[in-house]
Amino acid sequence: MVFILGVNFPERNLVKKALQSFFGIGNDTSARLLARYHIHPTCKVGELANKQVLDLTAALSDMKIENDLRRKVLDDIKRLRETGTTRGRRHALGLPVRGQRTRTQIKTAIKLNRVDRRL
Repeated sequence: MVFILGVNFPERNLVKKALQSFFGIGNDTSARLLARYHIHPTCKVGELANKQVLDLTAALSDMKIENDLRRKVLDDIKRLRETGTTRGRRHALGLPVRGQRTRTQIKTAIKLNRVDRRL
């Protein structure tokens, strides 16, 4: 078991997938981190050297991920609601915010929007 940023990962997991398990890190960001520290994309967590684990942990601690990012997203939505913008009103009503069609697919759009708001 290897600890990256306080999270315990099994040694057989890919490093790229382990990085993507953090909220706010997607495919591009994980690939960029792997390239920066010269880690092969198919490398497993158990194959990492101690220095590479420490470098990844230091880089992740500098980034805004997990709870900090969730708090920022929720604060942004709260700010939109308070200012009374159209996006804020649509968030408050549980409607789609980004111009999706609501005439026929309203139930699906509400479910998707609810997932985005309740991170």
